[in-house]
Amino acid sequence: MSAVLVVGSVALDSVETPFGRIEDAIGGSGTFFSASASHLTPVNLVGVVGNDYPMERLEPLRARGVDLAGLVRADGESFRWRGRYRHDLNSAETLETRLGVFSQFRPQIPAQFRTSPYVFLGNIDPRLQHDVLDQVEKPRLVACDTMNFWIESRRHELLRLLGRVDILLLNDAEARQLTEEYNLVRAARWILARGPKHVVIKKGEHGAYMFSSHSVFFAPAYPLEEVFDPTGAGDSFAGGFVGYLARTGRADEAAMRRAVVYGSTLGSFAVERFSIDRLLEIHRVDIARRLEEFRKLVAFEEELDE
Repeated sequence: MSAVLVVGSVALDSVETPFGRIEDAIGGSGTFFSASASHLTPVNLVGVVGNDYPMERLEPLRARGVDLAGLVRADGESFRWRGRYRHDLNSAETLETRLGVFSQFRPQIPAQFRTSPYVFLGNIDPRLQHDVLDQVEKPRLVACDTMNFWIESRRHELLRLLGRVDILLLNDAEARQLTEEYNLVRAARWILARGPKHVVIKKGEHGAYMFSSHSVFFAPAYPLEEVFDPTGAGDSFAGGFVGYLARTGRADEAAMRRAVVYGSTLGSFAVERFSIDRLLEIHRVDIARRLEEFRKLVAFEEELDE
């Protein structure tokens, strides 16, 4: 079992869905990833918060093995996001974004984190993702996330980053925007040609594809009766995905496929409550039970014609 270094946002989210609303909930890419991955492996979190951040609300993460030594507290307001989901829960309407101290974020990786064998670069400026890779020492595996804003505004830096990472995770709209290819198979091939060994394309409630140079794998989303709050689902997926690889120390095809299912499993728990609440409630037995349900979901017997 190896530690995962995650560099991402630690935020306060105010969210409205058809099922309720919440103010100043614990959020951010680094936070959701940590809450998910910590079920599988130790996590080293690097981020920044303002002096208004309720640090005591992160104690459950610390208790679960998330090392917060890289979380800097700076003078100013914490990163805040306000969003609303209507009946299409696959897309959020951003009502307000206040970057606060996150606008000046320059990741400084603590010395004890620099040898982390697994690295996840959360959804931050690609220039900062490069800075992180300049500070770590020969990681075994690097995965990164991105978003439409960076694809549009930092395209050159993002394309250069593809040559430095092993896995790129993004959603289907981002894959099409990045590659200018509507077909996701062609989009994945375009990305693979620029460096990553694997590309994971997430399709929300419709599951996730993983592409490599020689294979394609698809995992469905877990069929939930209610999706309470989709915020952080992608980062929770990434936490389960990278967390599983770090736990096993493997990156062969079978392990990568299981990692996708672990990602889908942890992501399915995240959407059942606001914030990271559901991820803090579950235990290893809950994860094992849902993994078995995933296995049954896609299992079938081949019937041969006589």
